[in-house]
Amino acid sequence: MNEINQANNGNRRAFLKTAATGTAGIIAASMFPTIVPSTVFGKTAPSNRINIGQIGFGRIGSSHDLPEVIKNEAAHVIAVADLDKNRLAKGKVWIEKKYADRTGKENYLEVKTYDDYHEILARKDIDAVIISTPDHWHAQPAMEAAVAGKHIYMQKPTSLTIKEGRMMADMIKKKGVIFQLGSQQRSVNPWPQFKRTCELVRNGRIGKLKKVYVGLPGDPAGGSTEQMPVPSNLNYDMWLGSTPEIFYTLDRVHSQSNINDRPGWLRLEQFGAGMITGWGSHHIDIAHWGMDTELTGPVEIEGKATFPAKGSGLWDVHGDFLVNAKYANGVEMEIGGTNPNGIKFEGTEGWIFVSRGNVGVTASDPVAASSAAKNEAFYASDSKILGSVIGANEIHLYESPEQHQNWIESIQNGKQTISHAEIAQRSCTACLLAHTAMKLGRKLKWDPKKEDFIGDKEASATLSRPQRGPYGTTRVKG
Repeated sequence: MNEINQANNGNRRAFLKTAATGTAGIIAASMFPTIVPSTVFGKTAPSNRINIGQIGFGRIGSSHDLPEVIKNEAAHVIAVADLDKNRLAKGKVWIEKKYADRTGKENYLEVKTYDDYHEILARKDIDAVIISTPDHWHAQPAMEAAVAGKHIYMQKPTSLTIKEGRMMADMIKKKGVIFQLGSQQRSVNPWPQFKRTCELVRNGRIGKLKKVYVGLPGDPAGGSTEQMPVPSNLNYDMWLGSTPEIFYTLDRVHSQSNINDRPGWLRLEQFGAGMITGWGSHHIDIAHWGMDTELTGPVEIEGKATFPAKGSGLWDVHGDFLVNAKYANGVEMEIGGTNPNGIKFEGTEGWIFVSRGNVGVTASDPVAASSAAKNEAFYASDSKILGSVIGANEIHLYESPEQHQNWIESIQNGKQTISHAEIAQRSCTACLLAHTAMKLGRKLKWDPKKEDFIGDKEASATLSRPQRGPYGTTRVKG
């Protein structure tokens, strides 16, 4: 800790708390940061230093979340927690090496390790946490972090169920901490075409929006059902968390040899809903942004899907599927695997398709936008649509440079993040509604204000799950 000035810890914490409190009452579209003295943001200013704890050092934490956060000089990742001791040890070495490489100073930072993330939350000198855990371990640590006064960056999807997502969003609002969901398609780095598309749609460049097509893949069947001994380095009971107790097998959890392997839990309904929340949290979120429905949800939804046959292996999430949703503004959304992976906005005067890819698009460079018409990640019925200039008096959406950077800057200045907790809850809810429609196979009516199905007790029963103690969001007090 030789580079962290503990003597200034109180000043730093006081500033960060004041900045966060300033977010109360800021609406989602707010673009006006809290004004603070410029001296606060000097590189050596104690109040500009944000001490961060990393919760979960797996595939996403090591390849995406930590690399992006560590780029910011204000961020000091000083602790890591993981209930797999092997990953925990790797996390400490990885983080310390990153800081040594960045600063040119060997042993620049000593990272403390914990096999229980609650020990990170108990530390008074930690201001914020990054939650890079499996889907069923999102809402609970986020709520507990909010109670502890920590700012939160969390991987998508928001929650395992709609009700625990609502509990989480409400707790974050109550505690006034800064929250950011890892919905990085909203930020202009690395994919500026998503914001550009949503601005074009919101400003009527394709006429009146009629329908949105979302392309998402399914998952294959498979996975070994062989019961195995629990590795001595893994706290398997805690890993299962609030979900039912079940025997260990490697394909249910994560690789013990390669941290970058896609983990098996992504393909099990016990821990998530499959691709509809995995990729859906990204694409449906962008659809909502373009539709101007990011703080509400559909009013009708129906769907169908194929699920693995009994005896086909361990994994049981959906395969091919088709879901149709209708919103109160009359716009319809079709989500399915036969659509190209991405989002297509269709209006009365044209359409725009957008997906991930290297497209050098900026709102101030319509020539570049127009020339991108042949790029498979960003094209339209007419290339002139892409080159249209958004006027000064038209709708300009929140611009975030990069998702993690936006979070750090919001902690510093008290401005709302681009993917705050309410937006996160609504996009995840739409995904989970689609999953319920797939399972029940009939049209469902949804009340986005009450967040409940209308006249369908069987559907309403899917809004929550029993939670195995001592874990679960229902046990979080604050």
